[in-house]
Amino acid sequence: MSTAPAPNVYDAEAIPEAARAEIDRLLSSGDLFRYTAASDAPVTLLEREFAELMGSRFALAVSSCSAALFLSLKALNLPRGARVLIPAFTFAAVPSAVVHADCHPVLVEVGENYRIDLADFEAKLTDDISAILISHMRGHTSDMDAIMALADAHNIPVIEDAAHSLGTVWSGRKIGTIGKIGCFSFQSYKLVNAGEGGIMITDDPDLVARAVIMSGAYEHNWKKHDVLAESFATWQNKLPLYNLRMQNLSAAVIRPQLGEIARRVADGRSNHDYVAERLNASPWLHVPPPLAQELRAPDSIQFNLLDMSDDEVSAFAAAAAAAGVTVQVFGMSTDNARAFWNWQFIEGGVPELPRTRKMLMRACDARLPARLTRPDLDFIVAALTSAAEQVMGDDRAFGT
Repeated sequence: MSTAPAPNVYDAEAIPEAARAEIDRLLSSGDLFRYTAASDAPVTLLEREFAELMGSRFALAVSSCSAALFLSLKALNLPRGARVLIPAFTFAAVPSAVVHADCHPVLVEVGENYRIDLADFEAKLTDDISAILISHMRGHTSDMDAIMALADAHNIPVIEDAAHSLGTVWSGRKIGTIGKIGCFSFQSYKLVNAGEGGIMITDDPDLVARAVIMSGAYEHNWKKHDVLAESFATWQNKLPLYNLRMQNLSAAVIRPQLGEIARRVADGRSNHDYVAERLNASPWLHVPPPLAQELRAPDSIQFNLLDMSDDEVSAFAAAAAAAGVTVQVFGMSTDNARAFWNWQFIEGGVPELPRTRKMLMRACDARLPARLTRPDLDFIVAALTSAAEQVMGDDRAFGT
């Protein structure tokens, strides 16, 4: 095992120098509220630039991706109690956004490759479903061709939770632009880091107008958005204000990072594929391959533990940690927010989902940011493969 120090997989990349002058200007002026300036506030410029980057007509920057998901559901004008299909493998913020929007999450099974079980999805896509919220969890894209075909056949809108998928492409289309709305995160562990923050994109002017007003564009501040005035006229004073706005400092931090996305995506994919190939050489570790239509933008790696008991899984995680690499086993980590059975805030309780539960009990998660070097990656590979060998033993690999 290497004697080199374990790589730091938690710190984000430094904020580009280009952000500093704008931050200093904002601090000097105290002009932090997005609606103070008559036009071209940093948040407004971010929305314009992000929409152009994604090839979308409209973007709305808000306080978090969770806020974007919530506003998306509210902007769809769903009835109270509307049932919304979501994958059972996602972060607790996703069903929480559904609950906050006065809707009811309906959980769909997820397979060993971390993607939606299409048979269960189709079975649960009944006439009482009002919307579909697809989480591309940890950047793994479910079969969007099949999902969109089923959604369109039922005339049901699709929201994409692309918090982990900025830069991912599906059949030549950018993830987040396939459904009616796409939502992204700027939280610290995402590809673009503002500490907190989120953004939603859509081509629907009426939908974004409703979201803009509810985000906190009170009185006539909506005039500072790049949306036609007639899209707002119907909704003036008729929608509640949730005050989920992004402030200018966050936008100043984000905007210079947009030009770094392509490089970070390429580096992250290269790092991921390098580690995946080496982990797959172990008889105890398996990284599911991408779907054929999917070109991923990963900043972490997920892999399944094979033929291990619960005790062996715990021993593996402990051995990896002792070697300097922290591994989260989704279903074995106490109170994990990604384990559906911990979402006890869902009215009526959570259903039993045996396929998703089985996956979560053996699915591992490790940070793998794009800035890591080849020696860093080799350290991580050695720690993980050695931990598996330590727990399972070489003789078991050959069936003896």
